[in-house]
Amino acid sequence: MSAGWHRKAPYFIALIVLFIDFGLAIKLLAGEQSSGYWFEEITRPWIKEWGIQLHLRVDGLSIWLLILTFFIGLISVLCGDEEINERRGFYYFNVLLTLTGVAGVFMAYDLFLFYFFWELMIVPMFCLIIIWGSENRRYAAYKFFIFTQAGGLCMLISILALYFIHYNQTGSYSFDYLDWLKVSLSVTTQKWLLAGFLAAFLVKLPAVVLHTWLPDAHGEAPTAGSVILAGLLLKTGAYGLLRIVLPLFPDAVQQWSQTMMIWGMLGIVYGAWLSFAQTDLKRLIAYTSVSHMGFVLLGVFSQNALAQQGVIMQLLAHGFSTGALFVLAGYLKHRLHHRDLLQMGGFWQEAPVMGFFSLLFVLASLGLPGMANFIAEFFILIGSFQTSKWITVFAATGLVFSAAYSLRIMQKIFFGKKENPVHLSDFKWKETLVMTLLVLPLIFLGVHPKPVMKSAEPVLNEWEQKGVIHEQKSSTGNAIPNESDQSSNYKLNNN
Repeated sequence: MSAGWHRKAPYFIALIVLFIDFGLAIKLLAGEQSSGYWFEEITRPWIKEWGIQLHLRVDGLSIWLLILTFFIGLISVLCGDEEINERRGFYYFNVLLTLTGVAGVFMAYDLFLFYFFWELMIVPMFCLIIIWGSENRRYAAYKFFIFTQAGGLCMLISILALYFIHYNQTGSYSFDYLDWLKVSLSVTTQKWLLAGFLAAFLVKLPAVVLHTWLPDAHGEAPTAGSVILAGLLLKTGAYGLLRIVLPLFPDAVQQWSQTMMIWGMLGIVYGAWLSFAQTDLKRLIAYTSVSHMGFVLLGVFSQNALAQQGVIMQLLAHGFSTGALFVLAGYLKHRLHHRDLLQMGGFWQEAPVMGFFSLLFVLASLGLPGMANFIAEFFILIGSFQTSKWITVFAATGLVFSAAYSLRIMQKIFFGKKENPVHLSDFKWKETLVMTLLVLPLIFLGVHPKPVMKSAEPVLNEWEQKGVIHEQKSSTGNAIPNESDQSSNYKLNNN
């Protein structure tokens, strides 16, 4: 009894901690906003001589990502317990430390603090892969570390350059994001600084060419590691593009927008094409992330308000749907002891509940109407279409490929001829609970996306006023009024 409790103690501690964090995030969302922010703490200096402070802030851009962080953290703990048999305390310590880094990135308004949390994510994820990963875990772990660390060092150079530029213009040392928004930068300077930040964010996203670490990391990581990688770590790169790149370097973004949109379009098509060619289930799902994050890159650099709404929704939808597919891959690996699609098939009769949930997440991944993924991709394509029609048309072809690789998952695992005589047991109650928890937000946000859209409105409106992004236009070329505009017009007409 004592030995069993000792083995389970880290698992329950991690669950309790994440459940409390998730509850606090929900309470934060339900609370009242103050000037568009749910939470702010700016009164605690850290290294006062260098202008470094503990400046944490949660607004409409980060509140849902913070909720996603703790929700995916709960799922990763619930689904990955059975495959971890050694160093369990250290395992859950690394899971929680990774989630701490992710949450810190979404809240930090001091760029030194942002970089601190950015680097904090890397080491525990490296440990998760290299200690509890599969056969080629060392190669995958070192590749992940080198790629992300190299990108992070490029970002550090840009952060330090901005730090000294701010000092030269104001005479005060500060890493504060709000102070840096007031810094005047030439277009050439913006381009050089932007390159450093892009090196970090595009590696983590990941964009095509910089994506090669991702399939290896996913293929060798334990289930919880893959879920956190897909559901959260990739989102930090997208968040950096939204939070830092767009507001700090608007002129450089404007000049590079078409190039970056083409890059996103290539990622959509290339990632989907490679997904269809994979026989390893986890590598297949990893390449779908490359494709889905291509939509994020396309939407961010379209500089369109509606596309930005779609990007935020895409980050949430991808976290739920792709995280669920990695959970499914982990459950299959635990039962079959392999992930080879060519050795699967005909499992629907034996595991109908597993097949049902798999079908739901596959349909979500291909963008079925009624799921959050559809809302996200539809908004991104509509918004980017107004910036570049031909790039958007080519990007939309990725939806066809996504249908092909998504349906191939179902065909190879649950239908067709049974290639292996092994019996596949169906979901138990705990596994059914995990899958239910993941599918509910996909459906809810697919039929009722307004909470996410409304939360992000204050941030996007502020960016529109500063010219960082452009407002959504109707087919007649007029701006589409938002809810507050419609309310104001209504009152004016009545008066």
